[in-house]
Amino acid sequence: MTKQVDVAILGSGPAGLTAAIYASRANLKVLVIEGPTPGGQLTTTTEVENFPGFPEGVYGPVLIDKMKKQAERFGAIVGSGKVEQAELTGSPKKIILNTGEILLSRAVILCLGSRSRMLGLEKEKELLGYGLSTCATCDGAFHKNKEVAVVGGGDSACEESLFLTRFASKVYLIHRRDILRASKIMQNRVFQNPKIEIIWNSVVVDLVGSRETLLKGIIIKNLLSGEERKLEVSGLFLAIGHVPDTEFLTGVQKDSQGYIIRPDPFRCYTNIPGVFVAGDCTDHIYRQAITAAGLGCMAAIDCYRWLEENP
Repeated sequence: MTKQVDVAILGSGPAGLTAAIYASRANLKVLVIEGPTPGGQLTTTTEVENFPGFPEGVYGPVLIDKMKKQAERFGAIVGSGKVEQAELTGSPKKIILNTGEILLSRAVILCLGSRSRMLGLEKEKELLGYGLSTCATCDGAFHKNKEVAVVGGGDSACEESLFLTRFASKVYLIHRRDILRASKIMQNRVFQNPKIEIIWNSVVVDLVGSRETLLKGIIIKNLLSGEERKLEVSGLFLAIGHVPDTEFLTGVQKDSQGYIIRPDPFRCYTNIPGVFVAGDCTDHIYRQAITAAGLGCMAAIDCYRWLEENP
């Protein structure tokens, strides 16, 4: 079956749904493809306290559901499915889904998001959002006057550790090597902070706790001695990198890490006419729901104006 629309939005996180709200309010025929993770990373979080308009906080899945309903209110259609192939250079753009459905669109907004690198532990899925986190900015405030741990050795891990000292009584920085990969200035800031203790040559091998009890601690293993011990922490923050979900794309200009490049950083155009981008698949710096939503708004406005100029 083939469908024809004005705008196809690939991804249904804050970027994709915000783009859908703006594009559908501009009286465009909009179809959102949810992708393999409907709602994106926000659906894996529990309480979101830093999204404007929710002074008491809001659960991630609830926030996504409200965005979805708002987009649908203005006429956007949100459909399930995963993109198998995207032919973006022609006109119209051709999207082939795993359901066999073919989508023809005048323009495309890529809101594919990114996924955090994980440790591969058995309880990760259960405890993600229940003490296990990939974002200190999002969840650090939940750990006031408590001990937490960060995994990683680069600039991101150092930045997360330093940020967490604003709330936590102690921060353990766990690194598998005996030297940090971070820049010297970041290393010096970590070394000089009395709240941060670096645990060298070590990895996390198990998580202690459940969704009912939340994370109660972690088991770490020294790679040199083989010794294992438990750290009683209320939070574990993974800072070992992100992977943008852009592997299947061809023709779109990406950087060495797979993030989609915007030739003009103040706009949401890609190198392909009629193809726009928003959210974490183009932003490896902020990675917040509100910045993704902002880029979604920008992409929809850029898209609408491009369609007006290219009827």
